[in-house]
Order: sequence, then structure tokens, then C-alpha cells
Amino acid sequence: MSNASALKEYLSFCQARVETALQNRLPEAHILPQTLHQAMRYCALDGGKRTRPLLTYCTGNTLGLAPDGLDGLACAVEFIHVYSLIHDDLPAMDDDNLRRGKPTCHIAFDEATAILAGDALQALAFEVLAHDATINATAETRLKMIATLAKASGSQGMVGGQAIDLAAVGKQLNLAELENMHIHKTGALIRASVNLAVLAKADIDPAIARNLDHYAKCIGLSFQVKDDILDEESDTATLGKTQGKDKDNNKPTYPALLGMAGAKQKARELHDMALDSLSAFGSEAQLLRDLSLYIIERSH
Repeated sequence: MSNASALKEYLSFCQARVETALQNRLPEAHILPQTLHQAMRYCALDGGKRTRPLLTYCTGNTLGLAPDGLDGLACAVEFIHVYSLIHDDLPAMDDDNLRRGKPTCHIAFDEATAILAGDALQALAFEVLAHDATINATAETRLKMIATLAKASGSQGMVGGQAIDLAAVGKQLNLAELENMHIHKTGALIRASVNLAVLAKADIDPAIARNLDHYAKCIGLSFQVKDDILDEESDTATLGKTQGKDKDNNKPTYPALLGMAGAKQKARELHDMALDSLSAFGSEAQLLRDLSLYIIERSH
């Protein structure tokens, strides 16, 4: 089986696995408050590439961890990601009406419900890390997992990056400033997706942990570079969200700063750096290598 075929098969396996895991951890739609739980399930289920859970599973696979011990971790990062999408799409933020090929939460329900659904998904992520029975970890390790995800999600991570992004509308950022924004906004949660799996590996070599963290930092940036490219080159139907939104909103992007050819070169350089971070691994890290390539070659 070719590397591409093996990755495609593993991605399909993980996407189906995390879909079931998410369904099992979300409150049922008939439980009060029904509208809130319906909104949570509407946004979290049946959509998205599941890149962050995929990273958790692929990292665990590299470290010899069974997928059934990673389900809770994969759900936690996806719950945080979905909450961020719900809030990012609100009129006070990016004001978008399409996400994952369907109306955004505040359009399908209302703004108040969307805010509360995001809040509830964020809280659920930490409840999972604290109590999920599939996570085979000591109380001390669970605390480290909670701290890792909290930092990646807060003002020093994803939320801080979104604040920088909103403040940067209409401004010209240099490359270092643009990278700093996306290291926080996009990269922090991607790094957490890898680092949660690293924490699940007992007695891991600190050097291996550092290498995997650097890999995650590189692909976190390459993911955003590719997103910026697709925002200009793809279309709304393929993306499942409004094409050209960043350009229309006068947001700083990699193509705007580097040109389209320069942005594509940047993505390739980040991919090469990610591969360098895995040089100490053998075939056990092939899925991570292939996933890095998939990130910069994807069509949506």
C-alpha cells in the first residue's frame, strides 16, 4: 500500500472513530435544555476534516498507543476547536453564515444559543480530560493535560491569536507579526493536539517530546498558510465556508504579504522543517510525515 493510500485509510478510520466518540460524549438532544444540546450536536457532529483529532491519533500511533486510549483526548481538542468556530463566526467577530457546508450556529439557531453552545463545548472539553474513563493517566498527568489545553485555548493561545487577528484588520503586518498571530490563533491548538498524546505516553524521552512539539509548531503554521492560499484559490462549495472572506475583510494573509508563489514556498519550507523534526523516528512516524504533506496539498 502506498503512503498516500495508507494515510487515506487511517484518516477515514480516525474520522469515523472520533465521530462516534463525540456522539457518545455530547449530551443527547432530548435532554434539557434541549435547544442548547441540539446546537452543540449540530456544530460538533457530521462535519470538518477533524485535523486536530487526527493529529492526536497519529501521534499516539507513532508512540505505540492504542486508539481507544486516545478517544477522550481527541474529543477534548475537537470540542475546543468547534467552540472557537462557533464564536469566530458570530457577527461581533468574523460575521460568517456558512461553516462546514451548512449554516453557522447563530444562523441555524440564534446568537445567544451560539454563544452558550460554544461556552458549553469549552467546558465539556475540560470535563472530558478530568473524568473520561478512556484516558489511562494518573491524576497528575490529567492535570498536565488540562493545563496544556487551557493554555493553548486562552489568551496565550487561540483566544489571544483571535484578539490579535481582530486588531490587525486593515493593517499591514510583517512576516514575524503574522507568524506570531497564527502561532497563537491556529498553531496553539494544533500543538496541544500532539502534546496531549505525548502526555499520554508514560516516561517519554524528553527529546522525543521536544521533537514532536516542534513538528506540531511547523504544521500549525503550514496549516494556516494553506488556509490562506485556499481562501483565494478555492471556492465556497469546496471549502464549506465563504471563500475570499479574509481578503474581503482586509485581513493580513500570507499571499497578501508574500505573494501566492511565496506563500506556497513558505508552506513547503514549513513541511520540510516538520519532516526534519521527525528525523530521529523510523517508519513509526510515517503517518505524521504523510499528514504534514496532506496539510499543504489539501483542497479544502
